[in-house]
Amino acid sequence: MNIVYDTYIFYAGIICTTLIIVIALVNRIRTGNVMKRLDRMLDSAIAGTFNPEEIDESMLSSMEFKFGRYLADVELERKNADFEKNKIKTLISDISHQTKTPISNIMLYSELMQEQDLDETSSGYTRALSAQAQKLNFLIISLIKMSRLETGILALNPKPELLTPLLEEVYTQLAPKASSKGLEFDIVFPDENVKVIYDAKWTLEAICNIVDNAIKYTETGSVAIEVIAYEIFCCIKITDTGIGISEEEQAQIFRRFYRSPQAAGTEGVGIGLYLAREIIAKEGGYIKLSSMLGKGAAFSVFLPIYSTSSTSIPSETSAVVKSTPI
Repeated sequence: MNIVYDTYIFYAGIICTTLIIVIALVNRIRTGNVMKRLDRMLDSAIAGTFNPEEIDESMLSSMEFKFGRYLADVELERKNADFEKNKIKTLISDISHQTKTPISNIMLYSELMQEQDLDETSSGYTRALSAQAQKLNFLIISLIKMSRLETGILALNPKPELLTPLLEEVYTQLAPKASSKGLEFDIVFPDENVKVIYDAKWTLEAICNIVDNAIKYTETGSVAIEVIAYEIFCCIKITDTGIGISEEEQAQIFRRFYRSPQAAGTEGVGIGLYLAREIIAKEGGYIKLSSMLGKGAAFSVFLPIYSTSSTSIPSETSAVVKSTPI
């Protein structure tokens, strides 16, 4: 009896073990199929081809159905976002088109009026009109650039480029302004083989905005640009001997339309540094600020470097040094 009983127990154990293995395998296969279906749903959602009408509720588990509903909602939000983005794009284009001609005409007519033989009072009004028209034109252009960057309408195209042409263009554009204020403007160019990954047009905009600010808020002394190449990033360091920025304000100056109380008497709208940060960030870089009130400022622009063969550029390897006469 004991032998028969032990035999039954043995076979029962084998059967139970087999059932457990079969159930585990079936559950594993079903789980695998569910995961594959969810993976396909995610792929279609990422590709923007997800169609909630293709979901067969009778074939899906409760979790899959809820997941499908969630992806359908996400897809609807994406389409709504694309629709709003296209509306904003159209609005920006309309604003750009509608304001370009009248502002250009105001600037043209004000310049023509300045060429006329006017009395001193009328000449003053004409000069003021021209200055305000130029300021309005600058503001409209800046707002359009800012809107395009924020909405992703305007895409940057960073690629490996030599840095020297960029700095030469910065010097060409801003050296006359520095010279007119009696400032020394020095740019130490890096070795000609140094390449940085950047969008030439928009990085020029960003660097010029920072350098223009440095010149604007420096009454005496100098503005200088130093380039240092590290293993991963290349640093374009812009220093000045201007009014400086207090520690409390340093976290705010990159905000849109922020104007320091110290800069209240200087013309500007508070967009330049905001645009510079947005442009550099979209290129995979960043900006650091070091400043003390009354002792100038140093903006360090870091951009991804293309060549990583050298860790730094000693001063004796500098290829060209340009400076404005004082």
